[in-house]
Amino acid sequence: MFDAVEGLIAEHGEIEQKLGLPEVHSDARLSKQLNTRYAQLSAIIATYREWLGLADDIEAAEMLVAEDPSFADEAAALRTQREVAAERLQRLLIPRDPSDDKDAILEVKSGEGGEESALFAGDLLRMYSRFAERLGWKTEIIDAAESDLGGYKSVTLAVKAKGTPEPGRAPYALLKFEGGVHRVQRVPVTESQGRIHTSAAGVLVMPEAEQVDVEVNENDLRIDVFRSSGPGGQSVNTTDSAVRITHLPTGIVVSCQNEKSQLQNKESALRILRSRLLAAAEEEAAAAASDARKSQIRTVDRSERIRTYNFPENRISDHRTGYKAYNLDTVLDGELGPVLESAVEADLAARLAALES
Repeated sequence: MFDAVEGLIAEHGEIEQKLGLPEVHSDARLSKQLNTRYAQLSAIIATYREWLGLADDIEAAEMLVAEDPSFADEAAALRTQREVAAERLQRLLIPRDPSDDKDAILEVKSGEGGEESALFAGDLLRMYSRFAERLGWKTEIIDAAESDLGGYKSVTLAVKAKGTPEPGRAPYALLKFEGGVHRVQRVPVTESQGRIHTSAAGVLVMPEAEQVDVEVNENDLRIDVFRSSGPGGQSVNTTDSAVRITHLPTGIVVSCQNEKSQLQNKESALRILRSRLLAAAEEEAAAAASDARKSQIRTVDRSERIRTYNFPENRISDHRTGYKAYNLDTVLDGELGPVLESAVEADLAARLAALES
């Protein structure tokens, strides 16, 4: 049933030896890559050994049952444990998105609804920041354009894990399901009649690309500088420190104005550009693959309206998974885990179904 694990055990041993080499420790990128793979394999092997060990325990328990029927409950409990271990192992062996072990970059943009949408974009930023804080992740606002009332026309947030996360628990692996249109229903602060309005904000989630993931040729870039501006068009500084980078081959445009230094804004823009290029390359690869492969890579559609936040009812609804709860206030305060888990479970179920078909 799980014959492939034997080959993974050999790979695990090879990586363990490599991790002890001085040249690996001196190469931060290689060390991170090997540690990530080692953690993935360790989880698989530990579960596999648990599954094997439970088979021996069940055999021993059944021998006892033959002598004393009172051991029947213990044997039944062990069989249940082995079924759970088998299911967990099967999930660990399902092919995953190749970027699942990466950190994430989120872009939140206001949409329909004007100033109310910008305020909602700020609420989403706070929700993601609080969620990251609960998991011990580090967040950094790379770029932001604020609205007049303190919301965000657009904001870009980097989310970075500490150490090597467990398989499927890195920032991108969880947050990638947030990409799409988020709809809010509430009474805006600008509404004097107390009427409920509907507005929306868009979220784009990308794996954060390292320089080795994407090669950016300086000759492919057009770099423009301009003066940063804040809410209401008010000048933030008096120098042309904001940077706009156009990637000529793809037409992707990135601009950053958060920092006072032109160089810092350029580095931030390149950071976003690399992640956008990596995301675009992955989407292109998925589109070129077979239907089965596409279903394994992108099983939850993140291009359409994915969720509704209903303030009068304190309700949050995910339209892809059917998840619904009446704790919107706590979700916006960072309790996003159960909502994300519903998407993770739907994704795993779809991947498993694709393998079995």
